[in-house]
Amino acid sequence: MQRPLADEIRPKTLDEVVGQRHLLAPGAVLRRLIESGTEANMVFYGPSGTGKTTIANIVAERTHKALYRLNATTASLQDIKDIIADVGTLLAPGGVLLYLDEIQYFNKKQQQSLLEFMENGKLTLIASTTENPYFYVYSALLSRSTVFEFKAVSPEEAEPAVLRALDIERRRSSLPLEWEEGLPLQIATACGGDVRKAVNAVELLSHAAQPRQGILFLSREDAAQLSQRSAMRYDKGGDAMYDIASALMKSLRGSDPDAALHYLARFLEAGDLVTPCRRLLCSASEDVGMAYPQAVAIVKACVDTAMQLGLPEAQLPLAQAAILLATAPKSNSVVDGIGRARADVRAGRTGDVPRQLQNVHADTTGFDNQQHYLYPHNFPGHWVEQQYLPDALKGVKYYEWGENKTEQAAKAYWEKLKGREL
Repeated sequence: MQRPLADEIRPKTLDEVVGQRHLLAPGAVLRRLIESGTEANMVFYGPSGTGKTTIANIVAERTHKALYRLNATTASLQDIKDIIADVGTLLAPGGVLLYLDEIQYFNKKQQQSLLEFMENGKLTLIASTTENPYFYVYSALLSRSTVFEFKAVSPEEAEPAVLRALDIERRRSSLPLEWEEGLPLQIATACGGDVRKAVNAVELLSHAAQPRQGILFLSREDAAQLSQRSAMRYDKGGDAMYDIASALMKSLRGSDPDAALHYLARFLEAGDLVTPCRRLLCSASEDVGMAYPQAVAIVKACVDTAMQLGLPEAQLPLAQAAILLATAPKSNSVVDGIGRARADVRAGRTGDVPRQLQNVHADTTGFDNQQHYLYPHNFPGHWVEQQYLPDALKGVKYYEWGENKTEQAAKAYWEKLKGREL
C-alpha cells in the first residue's frame, strides 16, 4: 500500500522544513533548543499545515524519552493515566515525551493531570493548537511551558515543497509526468499557507490526470478546480473568524474601502453573514457616529436587505454598507461620551435625580408637592436653562463635539441659542 504523499514528504531535518524562519533560522531560539537536545515543555500555536507536528517529530528524535502521541479530540483522561503509569518502568525508563495535538480540546481536569509529572521532569510535553493558547490552555500548564507561534507559510516558501511533491509523484508514476508552467506556484498560492493542503492537492491532481499521448500532464485549469476556495482560512468561532472580524472593523475605521471589501469578501466566501453584519452595524455608531448619523439607518437597511436576500445577492447591500462606512467622515464622540458616563456610574458617582426631573407621581409625596419642571417646548427655540444632571455631577461634560462638519454645525446652533460656548 502506497504511503500518503504528505507523510512521505514530511521533513526529517530542520533545514527541510518550509517557512517558520523566525523560529528555525540559524541562531533562532527554537532551533537552538532543539539542536541542544533541551527537554523543554513547549506549546506550538498556529494554523494547520505549518509544520507543528513535523517539528515535534524532529524534537522527539533528539530525546531519549519514550515518545507517546495523543490527539485531544479523541483522547480521554484514562489515556493520560495509562501514559503516566509507564513513567519509571521499563517502557519509559528515561521518562515520557508526550506530543499532544489539538490541546484546546482537553478540559481543565485533563490538562491538570499532566502538571505533577511536568514538575518532576518525568514527562515532557509538546502540545500543539490552532487556537490562542492564552484562551484555551490552563494557566498553570502555560506557566510551565514556552509558547512558540507558527505563521502561515507564504506561497514563495511553500513552492519548494510543492516541487518536491511533484518530483515524488513523477517517480511514482508509471507514465512520464509533466506539468504546465506556473503550476507549482499556483498550488502554493491556493493552499492559503497550509503546506499539507498543497501537498494533498498535488497528490489528487496526479491521480486525476489523464494520459495524453503517453504522458500525464497536470494543467493549471485542473489545479484551479481542485484548489477552489482552499486558500480561505475560516473556522467559525475560532481565531481566524475573530481576526477577520477585527480586520474588517479596523479597515472601516481606517477609511480603507478596498481592505473593507476584502475582509467582507472572506466572510461571504465562508458563507457567514451574521458576523460581518454585526461589525457593520457596530461601526455605524462606533466609528461614524455623529459625523454622519444617517449611516445607522442606511446600514441597518442594507443589513436587513442582505438577510432577506441571502447569498449570493446579499453581497451587494453589504458591500454598499462597507463602502459607505469606509468613506464616511469619522467621529468617536459617541464612544467617548457613553464611556465617560458609564465610568462615573460604575464608580458610584450618581446622586439623586433632580426634583424637577422625577416622575410626576413624586409631586404627591413629601413636603414639596411642586415639581418645578420647565417644559422646553414652552420657550423660544424649544430650550430653557435647567439642571438635568444630579447635584453630585453638576457641570460634568461627557460628550465632546467632534471636529466633523455635522457636529460642528450642531454645536454652532446650540451655542447661538444658549448664548455661550459649549
